[in-house]
Amino acid sequence: MTRRVLLVASTTGYQTREFASAAEKLGIQLVLATDRCRHLEDPWGDAAIPVRFHDPAAGLDALAEIGSGLGGAFDGIVAVGDRPAYVASQAAAKLGLRFSPPDAVAAAENKFLARECFRASGLLVPNYRLVPLDSDPWTAALATRYPCVLKPLGLSASRGVIRANSADEFMLAFARIKTLIERLPASQIAAPAGGPGDSPQTQASLQVEDFIPGREFALEGLVTDGRLQALALFDKPDPLDGPYFEETIYLTPSREPASVQQAIKETTQRAIRALGLTYGPVHAEMRVNPSGVWMLEVAPRPIGGLCSRVLRFQENTSLNENQPNEKHSDAIPLEELILRHSLGDDVSQAQLAPGAHGVMMIPIPHAGVYSGVDGLEEARAVPCVQDVIVTAKEGQALAPLPEGASYLGFIFAHAAGAGLVEDALRESHRRLSFRLTASLPVVR
Repeated sequence: MTRRVLLVASTTGYQTREFASAAEKLGIQLVLATDRCRHLEDPWGDAAIPVRFHDPAAGLDALAEIGSGLGGAFDGIVAVGDRPAYVASQAAAKLGLRFSPPDAVAAAENKFLARECFRASGLLVPNYRLVPLDSDPWTAALATRYPCVLKPLGLSASRGVIRANSADEFMLAFARIKTLIERLPASQIAAPAGGPGDSPQTQASLQVEDFIPGREFALEGLVTDGRLQALALFDKPDPLDGPYFEETIYLTPSREPASVQQAIKETTQRAIRALGLTYGPVHAEMRVNPSGVWMLEVAPRPIGGLCSRVLRFQENTSLNENQPNEKHSDAIPLEELILRHSLGDDVSQAQLAPGAHGVMMIPIPHAGVYSGVDGLEEARAVPCVQDVIVTAKEGQALAPLPEGASYLGFIFAHAAGAGLVEDALRESHRRLSFRLTASLPVVR
């Protein structure tokens, strides 16, 4: 009997297509639930189930009814993105599927609530507080210890996050973030509707916290009954000290000593328990300095964009005799592991494929309209580079952080060692020349 998985996603973008391919290989029927279905093609031959992400409760009854009408009950549920994860948590609770509870997902997606959970569980946290957007920023600036970081509560991928080293910089950062929030649709910035972060205080505030010095890392994992299975630990070799925090290179396996890696995994497990996450993929971010491991976030969803392509796994027992793979004959994409895990399958034997793996998220150098790229074939020809994918579209208006929410594309590399991978990514990027014209004004 064909097993059915509900995929909750904002669009049929890169990640949803990766899940579609993985489901086809596994013989799984994948059904899409989205808040934009009227604008999308029908990639699986079934109409997407419409669920309004800003008011998911209104669509859950229809989801259950339509889902059963498409061939029976769902066997699993997966979410792509932060807001879809909260919708998925509500749907899972209603349909009796494996997923973390809504309150835990809502707390994980709200920077203030996450900090509250971490502090209550004895994890290292910086000094932090909420500053209402309608308050006098100069009063808040004078009451702040520097350096600090200002953060909108509901945005992801470092969007709107700015470091300030003085009261004057605080004022500029506050105004810039406030303008960004005012220009975005409420559905993109609000805490999950009905969740514990859905209050006037948190909805209309910024978080101000001490800057945490140190090296930054990311951990990709699966949670089963509250227990973490670490799939990959990424080094971020570029310093992320501000004023903005644009991520570029991810490398795995980590080059850190075993003691540091173990401390990161143990702290991530404590953070998962603190938030109350129980089931599904997690993407965690943390900083490490002499004081220990400081959790930045534990997002209840997989790594975003095309970055998951850097992860390939192996198992002692092949999950499919005809497993396709260009680089490793028995490699398993992350999406296959997540789909199987959502169905309750045992994927605990999965291990990262041999060698070192890396991805560069190609940064946007300045605001402008994308008109093309030179040197693409030269960049792809760099030894150890597997692919260079430009995701920007001709005529697309682009902006870097803190206002921006995208990259120009991705570079993937694989080699015997992490040093070779890092060098290949940087050399490949050096050979690319992006054309950005008619610069857009930067919000100040």
